[in-house]
Amino acid sequence: MTYLCLKGGRIIDPARNLDQQGDLWVLDGKVIEAPSDSDRTEKGVNAIDVSGNVVMAGAIDMHCHIAGSKVNAARLMAPHLNRKAIERCREVNRQLLHSGHAGAVPSLFTTGYKYTGLGYTTCFDAAISPLAARHVHHDFDMVPGVDTGFFTLVGNNHYALRCAAEGDLQGMETFLAWLLNKVGSYAPKVVNPGGVEMWKQSRDGNARDLDQKINGFDTTPRQILQSITRAANNLNLPHPVHIHCNNLGIPGNWTTTLDTMQSLSGLKAHLTHIQFHSYGGGNEEETTLCSKVAPLAKFVNENPSISVDVGQVMFGETFSMTGDAPLGYFLQQIGGKKWFSADAELESGCGVSPIEYKNKNFVHALQWAIGLEWYLSVTNPWQVVMSTDHPNGGSFLAYPQIIRLLMDHEHRNKMLEQVNPKVLQHSELKDITREYSLSEIAIITRAGPAKLLGLKQKGHLGPGADADITVYSPDDNYEKMFSVPRYVFKDGNLVVEDFEIRNAVSGRTLSTDRDFDVEQSQRIESWFSDEYSIASESYGIGQDEFHRITRHK
Repeated sequence: MTYLCLKGGRIIDPARNLDQQGDLWVLDGKVIEAPSDSDRTEKGVNAIDVSGNVVMAGAIDMHCHIAGSKVNAARLMAPHLNRKAIERCREVNRQLLHSGHAGAVPSLFTTGYKYTGLGYTTCFDAAISPLAARHVHHDFDMVPGVDTGFFTLVGNNHYALRCAAEGDLQGMETFLAWLLNKVGSYAPKVVNPGGVEMWKQSRDGNARDLDQKINGFDTTPRQILQSITRAANNLNLPHPVHIHCNNLGIPGNWTTTLDTMQSLSGLKAHLTHIQFHSYGGGNEEETTLCSKVAPLAKFVNENPSISVDVGQVMFGETFSMTGDAPLGYFLQQIGGKKWFSADAELESGCGVSPIEYKNKNFVHALQWAIGLEWYLSVTNPWQVVMSTDHPNGGSFLAYPQIIRLLMDHEHRNKMLEQVNPKVLQHSELKDITREYSLSEIAIITRAGPAKLLGLKQKGHLGPGADADITVYSPDDNYEKMFSVPRYVFKDGNLVVEDFEIRNAVSGRTLSTDRDFDVEQSQRIESWFSDEYSIASESYGIGQDEFHRITRHK
């Protein structure tokens, strides 16, 4: 096979503390050391001159919602967004050059192409009920250009609640290992622990306090969180646990978030869409919604075992799409718009509702500012990851806009002048002058997510790395620079050339296997047979059922 050589680019690879001019060599889908002259002569070299360009590893979105029934529901609820996208496309090209639904929730085909067009090569769907796993694997088979994976909802699973109530840590370990293997998942996801179960019992139910008893289970959100997180750490999962805290979006919820962080101190844990969990207000001392990033970021800065992704709000039409069913109902109540809700037996719930963020709306503008505060307040960029919680805070297509806001203080201030002026009083964004470097952008979009996900073959450009490579043309307008890569390579295959998509390639679906006690798992199988309405055999994903699945020990 012929060598590929990207010659003379500025290689930015923070995982190896590298920012220098050089050549990058690829063979058989992997980055390699520079070959000898004789090997080059024997195999031949396809050399591409990238001098003057910036070379980074392919980007990783570690928290998005791109597959399964929830996105199908959103597409059905907002056909006007697709019509708008088609009209824009025709205005530019005079013809329709893409296939499938676009807008805030693109079709599977369009999702893959648009991620690739931004230089992203790996994406993880962040909230999948185990019962929906087969559907999601089918969906992933249709997504071109990117590797995929998903996190499995466990924070309201009846078996997990039983283990937490009984203090059965070994049982929880067995259950997590059994479940990940069974459904081809990558990591466990905890959403509003206990709260979704309370909602399923009563429309007004939820878990507002970490020490609230969950009806029907002698356990609390705190016990659920600690039990799952300890079990995941003991299993040495590549990404131990992905946590969506209680009280998302509620004024004053920062105290719950801090309590959650403190209860997990010393354990590896990732808190997701942290912007939605960082609100003050709602009490006699603070009656107005306000930012509480400072005390929460201080805790993260002092505890390297805790990481976060942001869930940045960006202005425009999008969707709330969550495994936090009571939150979905709450948003429908205050927004008065369409609403989709679904329950998965013994496992989880789901809520989907359209939402439009407006820059003159105080709450929306404050959410926008709080997200930016998070990026700029976490001292160590390895502990914070770029996300919009696509599509909850906005589309992943907004990532280049966010990059410019982080790298250009003057631009950020101009944007701040355009939002509701009350934001200046209730956030600290106006006082933050920090600007991200290109290396720090590479960390929060590539090297950091790869490290937090335990993806040793991704997020860097050292020998042995997957040849997922993005080449950008430098521009003082960082939004423009990161919107349209000059080249994108997936496993060494050229998929974007001179700013246009040239090829469609198939990616892998990443999953995690862990050994577990077979005798203990028989207890799970017996319980499953008694409680579920389907057979355990129908629940599981066969070893060879989906060609994309790559299982990692």
